[in-house]
Amino acid sequence: MSMQFAADLRIARKKAGYTQADQAILLSAHQSVVSAIERGNTRPDLYQIVTLSLIYGRSFEAFFVEVMQDCAQQLQQQIQQLSSEGYKSAPTFNRAGSLRQLQHRLKKHLQHGGA
Repeated sequence: MSMQFAADLRIARKKAGYTQADQAILLSAHQSVVSAIERGNTRPDLYQIVTLSLIYGRSFEAFFVEVMQDCAQQLQQQIQQLSSEGYKSAPTFNRAGSLRQLQHRLKKHLQHGGA
């Protein structure tokens, strides 16, 4: 995880005057979880992201950009594991075209930093 999200979260918490213990209670988590997130060692789950957004009244879009980048990179690797043949049945007639479109979207996404 990038340090940008972790730093943004830590700054938001400090500006709000909350301690890590306060934030942990609000997240229904242990303080060690908050600490790990703020150090960039652990990614918050979707519920934690939404809760943090509600707590601080802001969007943490940088986090989602990071996750999108990671997913795009992982998908690029996973595509290589697909058989080039596929199945020759009606439900998969557009497989090759769909894979080309996916690769194009991933390349475009990674080149533009998630934009």
